[in-house]
Amino acid sequence: MTTADVPAHACEPPAPASAARAVHLPAWSRVVVWWDVSFYVLALLAALTFVIDGAPQRALAIQLACVGAIVLAYALLGARAARTRERGRTWAYLAVLVVATTVAMTQGTLAEVLLFASFAQAWMLSERPREGVVTVVLLVAGATAGMWAASGWSTSVIAHLAPSMAVTFVFAVALGLWFARTIRQAEDNARLVDELRAAQAELAATQHAAGVAAERERVAREIHDTLAQGFMSVVTLSQVATAALDRGDASTARERLATVEATARDNLAEARGLVAAFAPVPLQGTTLADALRRLADRWSAETGLHAVVEVDAAAALAPGDEVVLLRAAQEALTNARRHAGARAVWISLEGGGDGPVRLEIVDDGTGIVPGTPDGFGLRGMRERVAAAGGTLAIGSGDDGGTSVTVTLPVRAGS
Repeated sequence: MTTADVPAHACEPPAPASAARAVHLPAWSRVVVWWDVSFYVLALLAALTFVIDGAPQRALAIQLACVGAIVLAYALLGARAARTRERGRTWAYLAVLVVATTVAMTQGTLAEVLLFASFAQAWMLSERPREGVVTVVLLVAGATAGMWAASGWSTSVIAHLAPSMAVTFVFAVALGLWFARTIRQAEDNARLVDELRAAQAELAATQHAAGVAAERERVAREIHDTLAQGFMSVVTLSQVATAALDRGDASTARERLATVEATARDNLAEARGLVAAFAPVPLQGTTLADALRRLADRWSAETGLHAVVEVDAAAALAPGDEVVLLRAAQEALTNARRHAGARAVWISLEGGGDGPVRLEIVDDGTGIVPGTPDGFGLRGMRERVAAAGGTLAIGSGDDGGTSVTVTLPVRAGS
């Protein structure tokens, strides 16, 4: 927010009176609408009072012309100044207000109804208390001069008017200072409402962007852990089948093509599960232990390597935790095939009861070089495990190779 958006009494140093200080506050503009309605109602009542009073035609014409000048000036200058706080428009309107009120007062004391409406207008448009006081002084002085002129400049009349106008001045200033404080508070409240709404809109946009980014990351991890690995298997098996056909080994080629078909079907089922936001296909209608065994069997069929699964877990896991463990096993097996040069893999699932559940995948490959940065798959695995409140440890196995251990606390399964 700039100083152009803050009331002048809160700015140091104050802005020059000639500077346009537009403040676009939707909430304040809605408040000012009621000031517009009140002003036009008072102007109409003043005009009706003049007509009903039965004053001479010349006096009535002057009074109605004064009311019309004030209404026109407010429509062209005052209404906009009340919303934008532009000082040029404000002072132009107040000048018309003071002059028209003074002229109306020269035609009879009944024009005092305009005086009190003018006091309210003066304080509503004043940025600083001293501006309101100056405007009230001008209005009281003008009204006094107008009524004195209407009496023919009689000394006795001015002696009678002086005390009553002094009381009017004191009352107008006291009421105006309270009124100005109320207006400033209303303006500040309107500003706070607009700032709050802007902050809420910005927060909603930020949360939406964060949600979109998180969802993209989640979908990327799901695709990497399921479809991408499945397609890699299809490519590898197809290459093996092609090589077998080149050697004339039709039996091996048919065996690999059958595995390609099964892998493609699994991938299709995974894709449908992702689109429908279901649980991972290997976990639908079965246990985590069975899903791990099928995963190991398929990995063995694709690679021709040995995979052993041992399960000793007593506790039922929440579906989300089972997904974390299954995806960790998939990523570990993929890395063992692509990077480790392993000949065998051992998968163990144990724990439960009063303790955590522990999944360990160990291969007999070359192991991980210390300091090697995580790839996308390992980063996704770490994020999944951390989100589930567990821990992930990656290191060397007892006899070499790589050990991946996931430990999760037991939560209510449903």
